[in-house]
Amino acid sequence: MIFGGALFSSCGPLRKASADKQHKKPLVISTWNNHEANNVAWKILRDGGSVLDALENGIHIPENNPDDTSVGYGGRPDRDGFVTLDACMMDHLGNAGSVTFMSGFKNPISVARKVMEETPHVILSGVGAEQFALNQGFEKIKLLTTDSKKALEEWKVKSKYAPVINSERHDTIGMIAIDKDGNLSGGCSTSGLAYKMRGRVGDSPIIGAGLFVDNDIGAATATGLGELVLKTLGTFLVVELMRGGLSPQEACKQAVLRIANKYGGKDNQVGFIAIAKNGDYGGYSLQKGFQYIVHNSDEGELFNSASFYS
Repeated sequence: MIFGGALFSSCGPLRKASADKQHKKPLVISTWNNHEANNVAWKILRDGGSVLDALENGIHIPENNPDDTSVGYGGRPDRDGFVTLDACMMDHLGNAGSVTFMSGFKNPISVARKVMEETPHVILSGVGAEQFALNQGFEKIKLLTTDSKKALEEWKVKSKYAPVINSERHDTIGMIAIDKDGNLSGGCSTSGLAYKMRGRVGDSPIIGAGLFVDNDIGAATATGLGELVLKTLGTFLVVELMRGGLSPQEACKQAVLRIANKYGGKDNQVGFIAIAKNGDYGGYSLQKGFQYIVHNSDEGELFNSASFYS
């Protein structure tokens, strides 16, 4: 909505993001307008809770929402009708856990955390990830909802694989946070591209692609067409650019420029968000329309990302 020339959203003023923001800590930032998820995470950090608890409980919000067709329960299936989920988590010590191609469990972020904390591995996939989840006490459920099944049947009429830029929050929630002591962690969860080929895994559960954390430098997460992020190891690149002295905003921009210069990407979307060790944050995307939300107080701010293509 527009009031007196200013853009407003349900969580306050909607701002055009063009530079790095405040140094306040703690801070939570996530892709798209995941206001409730971000707010849940923020309150845990505000009250002295752990970063990992904040991330996990925040990401549960879209994972548990059947109306969010890009994450968790209710996620859009592959073209064969199977809902397969991916997620990862990385903490300030450099530990990481991930699940890919997992069916039957609506909170893959929690399973990814268990992989990080309870196994010597980083990635568990498919039936192995599912067996691990059962062993850890997670409840198996049917992920394909009536609405998602109906949408699949409508898609099959033409069976045209053509993801729409910025639709359905583009298949990911990526969330990164810094606590009051300056420790960084991150999480990422997705059901992947709707009507993908069976077995496809995108960038979201891959450390260095969909998420990367280096507690000495900063953290970054990505959203959009995962294949482009995978080919450039986008979040690792963002953090390394920050290591070289770039701000989070400029590092995200340079990672997007890398994709644009190598692959074009005019018909696709990729967005990055990042936090530096000092609490600066920023975001940048290929196309306009990417948004990210920030809490470093009880009122969240929704930002329109600056973009390469206008």
